[in-house]
Order: sequence, then C-alpha cells, then structure tokens
Amino acid sequence: MNADEIRRRLEFYQDLGIKDIYKRPGGTDAFVCQPAATANPSAVVVSQALPPLAPDNDTLLQILTDIGDCHRCRLSEGRNKIVFGVGNEHAPLVFVGEGPGADEDQQGFPFVGRAGQLLTQMIEGTAKKEGIPLQRADVYICNVVKCRPPGNRTPEADEMETCGQFLYRQLSAIRPKAICALGGTAARAVTGHKEGVMKMRGRWFQWRDVPVMVTYHPSYLLRPYNQDAKKEAWEDLKKVLHFVYD
Repeated sequence: MNADEIRRRLEFYQDLGIKDIYKRPGGTDAFVCQPAATANPSAVVVSQALPPLAPDNDTLLQILTDIGDCHRCRLSEGRNKIVFGVGNEHAPLVFVGEGPGADEDQQGFPFVGRAGQLLTQMIEGTAKKEGIPLQRADVYICNVVKCRPPGNRTPEADEMETCGQFLYRQLSAIRPKAICALGGTAARAVTGHKEGVMKMRGRWFQWRDVPVMVTYHPSYLLRPYNQDAKKEAWEDLKKVLHFVYD
C-alpha cells in the first residue's frame, strides 16, 4: 500500500469517527480499525491512535516552513524555485493544477505563464459576465507538485505522493467551500478517480466533504484544435462560481 492509499484509508476511518487502531494477536499485520467502545478486549493486545493527517491549527505559513528547501523527491534536482501557492488564504474557492512550468519555476508563483494568463481571464471574465464581483486574488491557486517536472512532463506517482501531503495540508488549512481541479492529473490526485478528464469534466466529485468540480487545464485550452473545449471549460467555471458565490 503506497503513501497515497494509506492517506485515503486514514481519511476514510477518521470520517467514520474511528480514532484508534487495534492489533489482534497472532500476526504483526493483523490490525483492525474500530471505535474503542466496540472493540473486543480479549482480542486486543495493542491500541494505537490514528496519526493526524494534518497538524492541529495548521497554517499555510507553517506548511511552507515545513516544506523548507525540499529535496524529498527527484523533482528538486532541476528546479529553480519551489512554487507553493498564491492567493487568499481564506478563499472559499481553490484551484488545483498539475505542476509548475518554466515561467512558474523562474518566478516562484503558480499560473503566471500563458496558461496562467488564460486562467485569470477565465476567472475574472466569467465572474464579470455572471455578475459576481471576483478577482483572481480572491481565490487560492496551487499545484499538485511544487517543483517543475523536467520538460513539463506529467508528474510521476511517487512524486505526487511526496507532494500530496502538502497539498492535503493546504486544502485542510484553507477549508474552501469548493475546489476546481484543472486537468486530469489534478482531478485524479484530488478525487482519487482514475477516469480521463473528458469523462470527469463538468461533474461534481468530493475531496473529503468538499465538492470538487473538474475541468480542463488552461494549457490544454491554448491549443488551436481545442477551441470547443473552451466553451465547456467556461460552463464548468460558471457552475463552480455560482455554487461558491451565490
């Protein structure tokens, strides 16, 4: 079981109100998760509290401090700057992308290149048309991985697992009303679903108890043969904006 699967399993048990792990005799791997009141005393030899998924009273500043000059995975080898996130730390809406590109790696902020400029237009333009007073600075924007993958390739599973703990803490600290996952990589990382973005877009999923809207990544929309997808992305954005701000 990898780190991401362990994290999701712990989320599942904690959402059920289970706070302890009990170990049955007869094997080092024989663990059962259940509330203490229902545990069988004759079968229990060890009780271990489930580890917290995020520290109490966590903040974005504390998360950034804990990341430090990160060298936890191979992405650190070629990076220029860690790209943590930007925006309103109390935002009711968080956008999650895949990873930094060249411009982001140079400046240290997410979505500042061509894709970022398009994302800004999408957020502010759609909000204006829908009568919602909203600027890019009012939302929070981050990525699944915080360092640029070489050649802008898709982050690999172990890289996303390593950075996943920090994304989880970011979302937990902000506690948004909704999340918008940009592209397939972000959608799979946040929701745990394995479908492609074309099947997932426009639909509501969940991260813990927070609704997640999936749409296309702005870099996909920049390609000239994907013009029809722009209309779909704008519709997706309208859904999430009205859900959060109406």
